[in-house]
Amino acid sequence: MIYLMADANIEGQAGRLAKQMQRENWIELWNYLQLSVLTFADVGLNPADSDAVVWKRCQEREIYLLTSNRSGKDPDSLESTIRTENTPQCLPVFTITDAERISLDSNYCEKVIEAMLEYLLDADNIRGTGRLFLP
Repeated sequence: MIYLMADANIEGQAGRLAKQMQRENWIELWNYLQLSVLTFADVGLNPADSDAVVWKRCQEREIYLLTSNRSGKDPDSLESTIRTENTPQCLPVFTITDAERISLDSNYCEKVIEAMLEYLLDADNIRGTGRLFLP
């Protein structure tokens, strides 16, 4: 089973992606990969938890984190955490380059899904990459 979890600020967009992946075009891959979408509550996280806490919990539980394209310079930012904590065994973070566009552009939504599923089909070879941008 492959677990996905959206960062607190893109739960709506991730919900749309999950619904779309369970439709005709993608359902076979959804089932083949045994995808499951988790929430912060499912894994004992609070939306106010730092990026570092969220990233570490995802690594502990083998959950792919979906985020929007944002950066941070403080020590607990996601970017700083990936730079200091990432190892060759770590799962990458999937960063959607334009999360708002998912709700507005069905073609873009499909491109994000396609890119993510291609990465997930090659899961063993993407470990340690830190961050992968979608699409």
